[in-house]
Amino acid sequence: MNEASPIPEGEWEPGEDAAHPPKAGAMQGDLTQGPILKTLMLFSLPMLLSNVLQTLNGSVNAIWVGRLIGESALAATANANVIMFLLFAAVFGFSMATTVRVGQSFGARDLVAARRTFGSGVGFCSVVAALTGLAGWFLAETLLELMSTPGASKAQALAYLQVIFITLPFGSVSMMVSMGMRGAGDSRSPLYAMIMVVLLDIGLNPVLIMGAGPLPELGIAGSAIATAIANLGGLVFLIWRIYRHDLPMRLRGPELGFLRPRRDELAYIVTKGLPMGAQMLLVSSAGLIMIGLVNQLGLNASAAYGASLQLWNYLQMPAFAMGTAVSAMVAQAIGANDHQRVDAVANVGMIANLVLTTAMAALIVGFDRPLLSLFLGWDSPAMPIAEHIQLICTASFVIVSVTMIIQGTLRAYGVVIAPLIIMGIGLYPGRLGFYYLLEPQLAGDAVWWSFPFGSVITVALTMAYYRMVDWRKSR
Repeated sequence: MNEASPIPEGEWEPGEDAAHPPKAGAMQGDLTQGPILKTLMLFSLPMLLSNVLQTLNGSVNAIWVGRLIGESALAATANANVIMFLLFAAVFGFSMATTVRVGQSFGARDLVAARRTFGSGVGFCSVVAALTGLAGWFLAETLLELMSTPGASKAQALAYLQVIFITLPFGSVSMMVSMGMRGAGDSRSPLYAMIMVVLLDIGLNPVLIMGAGPLPELGIAGSAIATAIANLGGLVFLIWRIYRHDLPMRLRGPELGFLRPRRDELAYIVTKGLPMGAQMLLVSSAGLIMIGLVNQLGLNASAAYGASLQLWNYLQMPAFAMGTAVSAMVAQAIGANDHQRVDAVANVGMIANLVLTTAMAALIVGFDRPLLSLFLGWDSPAMPIAEHIQLICTASFVIVSVTMIIQGTLRAYGVVIAPLIIMGIGLYPGRLGFYYLLEPQLAGDAVWWSFPFGSVITVALTMAYYRMVDWRKSR
């Protein structure tokens, strides 16, 4: 095992006597010990619940917007949210790099190094988010034009997007703090913060959209302001919990200087985070193109696609949570020099993910009309289109979910370029290439059939790389 800093006082599990230190592996947040399936499920379940709550929050907000303002507003949020995903992708990449680095240091029992990385990640993310939000405020209209946003929803999308841009740092920094804490094996604190965010957002949305008492009617901008207030509340709660419970990632006294990014930590966060963020950007940019193609099919198709995206967000939650959990578990195993545990973690993760994702896909397809009616209304003209989309596209998300587990393992070893290339091939020559080649024969259906085709290519290439290439040498 690498030489590590001693575990500071106060880092024992609750109830431990500081006079009798715990055995190695009993440190709070340790993911290198115990049965793999049990450890994976206990660690990933709070992340899954957090992701489901976050998506539920977006879905409820979409219901408020669709029912209180109309289908044009729902289409506006769908267009605006794709752009926001594009921006959060960069923050996500840096956050994942921080998670891996924190996990490796934590697995080696070097808490000083873990805190140094955590501080560098938070400080760097704060600056990036502030600059991005400012630039986005001025570029929002141009971005919507590039997406071919329908004229009926463009003004509403702009009002919504500009508020989201200017309040971007709240959500971005909260994401970075949450991901860093997960690297140290704490997935419960981000869950508690997400519960607060959801309660605030759901409660404030109708009040700020419609107005109440002295509060004016703000329309779709009110929905964006509610989200910003909720994200700020969640961030404040996370900071309070870190210091109230003296959690491992707390920074005190001279450690606050870690918030000024160090060159060596920043080098790792940027060089590893950029390809991870670029991978998300590929997904986002392909999503932007798909939104543009869907918008060309008309307002009903755009609304149907927006409602379908809400359901697909839930479908991707198990794989996303388990992929993050696998990455943290593997990173800690690397720090502890226990490389034999890696393959077992990856295999258990893939099996558990497929079971959960397949079950969720069956529920979505089996109850598609009642679920879609939450966003569209039972008799909406967009309903038949949405049901058709679900039948064609849902299975593709089950197929591609396998790659999230494999990529979680690879990025813990610092392998970030190959997954980026593979994702690019699956989305562009795969998904978009399929559309442009077969659109003359399939017409509008070419958009929907491109999803499963691109997913099959992505999974095939990912599995081939994972099984046939000695990627561990990169570390």
